[in-house]
Amino acid sequence: MLGRLVALDTTVSQHLHVLAKPFLPHSLLLLLELSADFRFFFPLSLSLLLAPIPDPSPTQILRPLLSPLIFGLLLDLAVVGLIKLLFRRSRPLYNKKMSIAVSVDHFSFPSGHSSRVCFVASLLHVSAAALTDALANLRSASPFVDRWIGADEVNAVRILVSVAWAWAVGTSVSRVLLGRHFVTDVFTGACLGVLEALVSFHLLRF
Repeated sequence: MLGRLVALDTTVSQHLHVLAKPFLPHSLLLLLELSADFRFFFPLSLSLLLAPIPDPSPTQILRPLLSPLIFGLLLDLAVVGLIKLLFRRSRPLYNKKMSIAVSVDHFSFPSGHSSRVCFVASLLHVSAAALTDALANLRSASPFVDRWIGADEVNAVRILVSVAWAWAVGTSVSRVLLGRHFVTDVFTGACLGVLEALVSFHLLRF
């Protein structure tokens, strides 16, 4: 039974890859791949946490997110790494060309990129109320921010969350279309990312 499911997963994933290959905007998909790479994302998040931020500053709205973000990224690295070592599923054989963003390991299940982007989008989603309050406080203290978003910080946060989800969905789908992962890798990674966001949010409340 498991063998049939794996075979079906491989067939569907390869079919999607072959079907989409002539139409793929490769430069855009590779940019999405790099934007979700741990070696880029974690140092950037850590730098924002440690860097002194002038008061008031637009960067302040990220402060409430940074501790759960960094905790979640490390949790994601550990969980995904452990599962990959346990399952050791090889990456798709129909895609021999692997970019620098996926050269760290040769295991496919689950997708670390999918878990990471869905973790970030989910964390923003569940943190929307805290971000709205932070943005409202920042707007009252900064004329620049007040002019930038007007009086509708709720809509500004909604747009931010929507963009994050669009990035997460686009990056996750690109993993299959680029031939980096199978469909179940991406689906499982996405589910892990959502769970990691909930754990990080509830353990490190704002």
